[in-house]
Amino acid sequence: MDQARTTISKIFNGEPRSYTRFNLTQNMEGDNSQVEMKLSSDMDEEVEANGVGETINQHNRPYHPSKLNQRSPKTVCGFVIGILFLFIIGYLIGYLSNRSTEKTEIKPDCPVSNEFAPVVAEPVYSLDWSDLKALLKKKLTTANINSNLKEFSSTSHQAGSTGDEALANKIIGKFKTFGMSTWTDEHYVKIHEPSSSNNRVQFRGNDVGTTEGYLAYSAVKTVQGAARYAHYGRAEDFRRLQELNVDVNGRVVLVRAGLLSFAEKVANAGRLNASAVLIYPDPVNYSIRENTALFGHVHLGTGDPYTPGFPSFNHTQFPPAQSSGLPSIPAQTITIGQAAEIMSKLGGRPSPDGWSDGMLRNTVYNLGDDGDTITVEVNNDLVQKKIHNVFGVIKGYTDADRYMVIGAQRDAWGPGFARSTVGTSLLVELARTITDMIKNDGFKPKRSIIFASWSAGEFGSVGATEWLEGYLTSLNLKMFSYISLDEVISGADSFKATSSPLLYDLLESTMKQVSSPVDATKSLHEQFAGSNWEKSVMEPMGLSHSVYPFQTFSGIPSLSFRFTSTSKSYPYGTIEDTEQNLERYTSYNTLKLAKTSGEVVGLVTLRLVHDHLLKMNVAKYTGVIRNYVSQIRSKVESRQMSGRLPSTVTMQWLLSAQGSYNRAATALLSAIRNSDLEDMEQCRIINNRIMRVEGSLLSPYVSPRQSLFRHILLGSGSHTLAALVDHLEAIKGGLESADIDQFKNQFALATWTIQGCANALAGEVWDMDNEI
Repeated sequence: MDQARTTISKIFNGEPRSYTRFNLTQNMEGDNSQVEMKLSSDMDEEVEANGVGETINQHNRPYHPSKLNQRSPKTVCGFVIGILFLFIIGYLIGYLSNRSTEKTEIKPDCPVSNEFAPVVAEPVYSLDWSDLKALLKKKLTTANINSNLKEFSSTSHQAGSTGDEALANKIIGKFKTFGMSTWTDEHYVKIHEPSSSNNRVQFRGNDVGTTEGYLAYSAVKTVQGAARYAHYGRAEDFRRLQELNVDVNGRVVLVRAGLLSFAEKVANAGRLNASAVLIYPDPVNYSIRENTALFGHVHLGTGDPYTPGFPSFNHTQFPPAQSSGLPSIPAQTITIGQAAEIMSKLGGRPSPDGWSDGMLRNTVYNLGDDGDTITVEVNNDLVQKKIHNVFGVIKGYTDADRYMVIGAQRDAWGPGFARSTVGTSLLVELARTITDMIKNDGFKPKRSIIFASWSAGEFGSVGATEWLEGYLTSLNLKMFSYISLDEVISGADSFKATSSPLLYDLLESTMKQVSSPVDATKSLHEQFAGSNWEKSVMEPMGLSHSVYPFQTFSGIPSLSFRFTSTSKSYPYGTIEDTEQNLERYTSYNTLKLAKTSGEVVGLVTLRLVHDHLLKMNVAKYTGVIRNYVSQIRSKVESRQMSGRLPSTVTMQWLLSAQGSYNRAATALLSAIRNSDLEDMEQCRIINNRIMRVEGSLLSPYVSPRQSLFRHILLGSGSHTLAALVDHLEAIKGGLESADIDQFKNQFALATWTIQGCANALAGEVWDMDNEI
């Protein structure tokens, strides 16, 4: 109004004409933009007559303002009406401008140019974070999840079977219904199936019963040896046997299921030249029937072990190769009843403290002696299967070529309700929810989201790994995160997660925004985090986690989590993995837990595709690197003081590389603080630097065919910092010169991998710190 009055006053006081322009502005903190009306001189017109400005009337005769009082009443009336008319127009302009200011709400994530242009572009409207969070929680419902659980539940959907293919068709049909672009990947993989000649286990010459379960990728052979009990088959368990002078060379080792993967148990026994491994579920860990068979695999790796490091597409010319993770000894599962038949009759010395806490009937858990002979016969058939991975994509509106993947295993041995049905149902429900937010609520993700349904997960993430191998070069450049929905629910009294350190902060903040399914008055963080959330929630990433190949083979920041039980292990890989049993393990809160799991995945996903900058904290790796360097330094100095390691091994370069990463991470955080985050190109440059970190921690000095998991901090193999620590720990006496050279070589390569990661994080080549 004030501007309108000023305009009218100037017009009737004979001042130069003005025009009005509107400018949309937005502050750096993301406040709502305001419409601002500015008045500017359009032209300066002066008519000078003897130094005095004169106004020209319509008859081109000069007159002076003082002559206005000589006008007729009709003229005065016309002026009054004109004034009122212009006053009303000014009032309307001011009113409409104010209404425009109130209605035009530009959210923080919609950049608006402050530059004036003759034609002002329509602003891009976007939902803010509170809107997105509320929409996701509202649209993701237990009713839809329950409907999916019923639709995708199946008693027979082994990898490559007709049941597996039927589920794949259902999922791709759902994706198409949601309006998503879809496609499939076809792979030809080799897996083990039970032979018509059943596997057999004999104790003291007598069969212990039918062995319906089996372990895929076991060596196919028949062996015989004396029995030895080795607790869970961990490396520390075998070291304990060595300390007791109990030899496992040529013996058949019996171990409990649990704590680590079947493949790791068999590999640990194989390193000590055991002849075979029998794995059983102890009642202290499992609440299952005595005759329930157990299924698993023993490939110390992921993917098709007969195409290591390269994809199993049909057109691939397969060379005669196999994974170094395949065991050379047979392995077989036995039931609780069969284990009791053997273990209750074992002789030999008593077990160490803590090893006899099992609950096998009539069993004292002796270690066994040479008279306790066991024969193991494995006759599994190696067959080729065609499997399909199914995909649907929601394309981003700004950076469509940058994408994250949400994935779930589709196949299972037996019903697999918790193993695959729950994850598949959540995958479909999340896809429906997010596409609905886009169609009906105006959500526009900046980056793309791929939803993936994997086959052959039961055999070691075969489908997922083959996809990674097939598209590794492009995924390293464009895929910025992976979230797994596998095994998200197996209990209700504990919440555990494993992820890249880059995602720790994002997971913690998400836990604070999701209500606990156990107590709705608390958040997940309040319910499960305790005084130290990382110690309470986070666990090391291992081979048994389906995100492991994404993180350690492809260098993609990954996340998985699970609601689980602290008392009993869930019966994965058995026919008891059913809806009824899962309800029992969750105290009949499966749907609540599923919705909560969906909210966690959904909110993490929305954060990663909605914000200008990827919510990944590169500084988190500073602490991880520092911890390993500290351990290595302590052991190097200790070994040098004792004369076990030559003084030529120096810590200088590793410490320098650690400092380089720390400086690069600090510099990036500083660049973020000092950058215009409304500048999309600047944000893209920063995001590219963040995306380089994980991939740069893959050692470029080892072959994927020999060491698939190349990540030097989270992977496995001689190239890792953990292996350097173990190498130093194992030094008991003087090293041979060849061993010293090998250690120094691995030490140097690990050092330069860290330095290379620091260089990638630094950005451009002129910003790199290479004083190493």
